[in-house]
Amino acid sequence: MYQKLAIATVSVLFAALTPVLAKAETVMEKVARTGVLTAGTSKDAIPFAYTNSQGQLVGYSVDMLNLIKEQLEKELGKKVQLKLVQLTPAERIPKILNQQVDIVCDASSFTWERDKKVDFSVSYGATGTQLLVKKGSNLGSPQSLIGKRIGVLGQTTNELALKRVQPKAQLVYLKDRAEGYAALQQGKIDAFASDSILLEGWLGTTKNPDAFQVVPDRPYSREGIACMVPENNSKFLDSVNYTLYKFMQGFVEGDRRYVAVFDRWFGSNGIVFLNKDLRDLAVETMQLVIESREEIPKSQL
Repeated sequence: MYQKLAIATVSVLFAALTPVLAKAETVMEKVARTGVLTAGTSKDAIPFAYTNSQGQLVGYSVDMLNLIKEQLEKELGKKVQLKLVQLTPAERIPKILNQQVDIVCDASSFTWERDKKVDFSVSYGATGTQLLVKKGSNLGSPQSLIGKRIGVLGQTTNELALKRVQPKAQLVYLKDRAEGYAALQQGKIDAFASDSILLEGWLGTTKNPDAFQVVPDRPYSREGIACMVPENNSKFLDSVNYTLYKFMQGFVEGDRRYVAVFDRWFGSNGIVFLNKDLRDLAVETMQLVIESREEIPKSQL
């Protein structure tokens, strides 16, 4: 009887501990076990992450995810499948916390509040909050936004920036960027707030870009774009940072492969063309990150 009781007790304890053991698995351990890296990204954050005409998720950040996958394959010594999952801005951190995705790379901006819940990689881009308005609009200054209907996506830095610069603006919450662009065209809102480069990306793909403009000249906020990963995954974060650092160093040094990746989205034939001044700014931003770490030997790029 005592033996049966002991076995039953052990069984109950094991069952109770199983979720804890599973939860303790790191991202690197999970990828090594399954051979799958599950990554959250956006469906409409042009040119960082979006769905193309073939229904595929593509973009600058998706390319970063593919480079991260390659680095994991080298470190783990096995093939890794990159599984992309479409997420809304509001879903990003909850999906990481619930272990439904291993990493998020789209147009995510670093904030101190988000950093309390997840860890961020090094920044591989910069952005800020601006407004998309119809041509000829007088909106732009904080004062001009009082009482105006400004479209935003919930739980984004754009929402926070608008609340900060003009609390008296009337924020209109939209489910995604496509709804925001449509609402502006239909006159349901006076402006749509989003990341500067995403607005430029949309202008580069719309049929009537001359009917709109991005204001003001100086963004309401500035943030670094980075990937988000679960906390307490230092080995995985090391791999992500090494990958992004290697890309930036290679690009700055003119490595053909990495220049081609950058130009695919920001070159003369890219989705968002960066003129010389903006390209120089991108290089300078990356150079600051590069100088904060040990240089990677060219033979390893």
